[in-house]
Amino acid sequence: MSARNDIAPETVNVELLDHGVAVEYIDGRQTLYRGVPETVTGSLTTPPGKQTHILVTDPTESEGVLMYINDLKTHDDVLESSGVGRVVLEQGSSETVFPGVTVSRPGGMRTIIEADPETARGRVFVFVEDDWSEQSYEFMPEPTDSTGSHE
Repeated sequence: MSARNDIAPETVNVELLDHGVAVEYIDGRQTLYRGVPETVTGSLTTPPGKQTHILVTDPTESEGVLMYINDLKTHDDVLESSGVGRVVLEQGSSETVFPGVTVSRPGGMRTIIEADPETARGRVFVFVEDDWSEQSYEFMPEPTDSTGSHE
């Protein structure tokens, strides 16, 4: 298998639908991440061996940036022509991929995503999939108590 490079994302069009999240790549192709995203706060750990995609929308929720995490299958030129970015992490490393969004690779082919939508200044979605299943998640801000501090 040939090495894959980190690739910076470009802005893609996003449409939030009642049955999923549609993304239009810069080359005009479209994809639909199906299902209503499950709500998560703080962090999310993916199962081993799953493809992980992170989408952060802008405040208007009509545009965003999409990153593939630890993707070793997609060729660089395909990502570059679509506007999708990629980060490949070594085991035990972590990286901030957007303001307020950090990904880590603790080992065992898992990925940990930590996100704060308030810092990201948009909605943060994570799509986890393989040939048999597809899950969608959306990060929400940590709940605060009546004094304004985190519980």
